[in-house]
Amino acid sequence: MFVKKTSGPRTVTLPNGRILTVADLPPMDTRWVASRKETVVLAVAYGLISRDEALRRYGLSEEEFDAWHQAMKQHGRAALKVTALQRFRQP
Repeated sequence: MFVKKTSGPRTVTLPNGRILTVADLPPMDTRWVASRKETVVLAVAYGLISRDEALRRYGLSEEEFDAWHQAMKQHGRAALKVTALQRFRQP
């Protein structure tokens, strides 16, 4: 098995002790669920991948990624669920 060389770290340790690796990132053509959104936001926040790389890799707009980041920062993972958008949306 060959590992693709990257300029950044291959693993990061989150504050809760969980280890996040490049292999944990969702595939490029993923169906977005809360857990995958959370993984991408955490990977960017802890330096596993850059914000620009995440936007390019997953075809996200800056606004969409920023909305995920804000929702998770304010309300946690539950706010990333599509069915919960109305509950956590700010007036």
